Amino acid sequence: MHDFETRRQEMVNAQIVRRGVRDRWVLDALRSVPRERFVPERLAEFAYEDTPLPIAEEQTISQPYVVALMAEALELSPRDRVLEIGAGSGYAAAVLGRIAQEVWAVERHESLAREAAERLAALGYDNVHVVHGDGTLGWPERAPYDAIGVAAGGPEIPQALLDQLAPGGRLVIPIGPDPRTQSLVRVRRTERGLVREDLGGVRFVPLIGEQGWGEEAAGVTAPSRTFGEKPSQNQGTGVITPEETAAGVPGSGAAPEVLARVEPPREVVLSHPRPVSSPQVVAHLLREEAEPFDDIETADLSPLLERIGNSKVVLLGEATHGTSEFYRFRARLTRELIERKGFNVVAVEADWPDAAAIDRYVRHADARAPEEPTFSRFPTWMWRNREVRDFVHWLHEHNAGVPEPARRASFHGLDLYSLYSSIASVIRYLEKVDPEAAQVAKLRYGCLTPWERDPSLYGRAALTRRFSICEAEVLATLREMLSKRFEYMERDGWSFLDAAQNARLVANAERYYRAMYYGSAESWNLRDTHMFDTLETVLSFRGPESRAVVWAHNSHLGNAAATEMGARGELNVGQLARERFQEAAYLVGFGTDHGTVAAATDWDGEMEWKRVRPAHPDSYERLCHDSGVPRFLLHLREPERDDLRGELESPRLERAIGVIYRPETELLSHYFQAVLPWQFDEYVWFDETRAVSPLATHEVAGMPETYPFGL
Repeated sequence: MHDFETRRQEMVNAQIVRRGVRDRWVLDALRSVPRERFVPERLAEFAYEDTPLPIAEEQTISQPYVVALMAEALELSPRDRVLEIGAGSGYAAAVLGRIAQEVWAVERHESLAREAAERLAALGYDNVHVVHGDGTLGWPERAPYDAIGVAAGGPEIPQALLDQLAPGGRLVIPIGPDPRTQSLVRVRRTERGLVREDLGGVRFVPLIGEQGWGEEAAGVTAPSRTFGEKPSQNQGTGVITPEETAAGVPGSGAAPEVLARVEPPREVVLSHPRPVSSPQVVAHLLREEAEPFDDIETADLSPLLERIGNSKVVLLGEATHGTSEFYRFRARLTRELIERKGFNVVAVEADWPDAAAIDRYVRHADARAPEEPTFSRFPTWMWRNREVRDFVHWLHEHNAGVPEPARRASFHGLDLYSLYSSIASVIRYLEKVDPEAAQVAKLRYGCLTPWERDPSLYGRAALTRRFSICEAEVLATLREMLSKRFEYMERDGWSFLDAAQNARLVANAERYYRAMYYGSAESWNLRDTHMFDTLETVLSFRGPESRAVVWAHNSHLGNAAATEMGARGELNVGQLARERFQEAAYLVGFGTDHGTVAAATDWDGEMEWKRVRPAHPDSYERLCHDSGVPRFLLHLREPERDDLRGELESPRLERAIGVIYRPETELLSHYFQAVLPWQFDEYVWFDETRAVSPLATHEVAGMPETYPFGL
């Protein structure tokens, strides 16, 4: 039996008071309204967690702190008449009803409005009335109102709501020209007219209606996190953790509800648009500065290699996870870097154990048959394709001509989704070198055993506190392995690197799967920090002369501080590499206008060949398309024409297609703001592209068991 009363009081103290809400009426209201009655019964146990929760019609009940934030901003008194836009399940209206004399709540989904009205009546909230209608038009039948709160973000303040605001009244609403990010504003009707205050940056679901956004904005749940990343378990809902608020760190990067009220970092340039020329003029400058090429295999890359110079790391991005040209160009440039520049590490956005099988193959190391096919986890086509296979075969042949094994180029995965195959690798290694330690590791990792088939369920179980958190156990295994690293490395340094990295991956993945349930920037930052730490570990292992080529999505490898990601408090591998290696990190982005792409419609869905829509008129991609040059390199770090860099420094949209592509909501689902010359040192453009070619079964039939792409 749940003690909801106790948990409600704990929620107010830990999540609301701690964040600075001081309005006594708001706090008392939150302590009295039973949130568990406003969520689906199956989710009642989560009612007082610091997170929004899903309700019917693909909507959410807001995070408790969001309700408190809005209520306090309305500056309510017991005599007020209040209008709420976006009733949902009725929870926020109930809170407002505990303070104000009368509340009218408008909900655009008829079924939600009906259920909320019945629920509130059953709970005795006689002063709260829920009606079905277009919230952007308010509810003029009962106007004027002393306070109007809008729980969705519009392009501007609806005039209808301003007209219904009483003298001395307050209107609180998120607004902004981009449905993905807004500013929370408060408008007062004074004797001098309307006075507006800016309360900080937020992110709410789009305000749909006649004086808001159109219906096409309604289906967007995660506008800036469709780069192909695994969605959080609360995808489509926002959250701000107490730790983030106390530390002043921005909140969710994947949520349409709300971000923490923080100012963007000073280094983020998105809030400082520069005067620019017309798109036609900029496209003409691009045409003059571009270095055209016809064919990937015959393109002269000498100028690019000269610009790369003595860089320690070269980061090669991609605008999708399923475009053949991006893979083939990265393969061509990587071959040149290995042969002409001495690069000896290839690190990719893939799981460490899968990449380790490739690594043993390309280095001609002692191979073993994998327990399961490599790259068998969704999305299989991302690395199990002909383009990657051809590069791996080339690397295998290249290394065959390098007599010293220590000088051969290696292949590594940076990602952390392989929690359980990594556990198996750690135990298998310890059974060979230290059987006693292997037994201890089995016991420690046993904490995670119940969640083997779906590690994301571990995050949910840990969140409820009904099951133990396994952090101490997995960290103990990692610490013990590292304490014996000299002893283990004397036997086989490469095997120890593999096992230690798997142990590190388990420790970081355990934290990641817990963090992803909050949907916050923390899970993204944990993942990219792990990826960068893995890169540094490999570079250190390969020695002081090592140099690495990294393959990953633009969203991981472009400098996050030059995009809206930085404004949300998210970092990435590109930013960390820039901070660590300075000018010795060379960041290369990729883009396309139209063509086909391999992608799914939903996470864990089937791969489809989808047609890429032509680029948005306000995007960098449209400028490149309008240049009329079908394929080119564009140097951004120190271009010959400074005026081009200046023109490109004005923030524009940039497209990001991951393993998921939803062209029907492309603007809201796949575009984000960026400053291209600050994000990348070089940009590779393909006007028309085609999808990667997944490996067919017959192409690997009959290969030996140790072949990394085998069945």
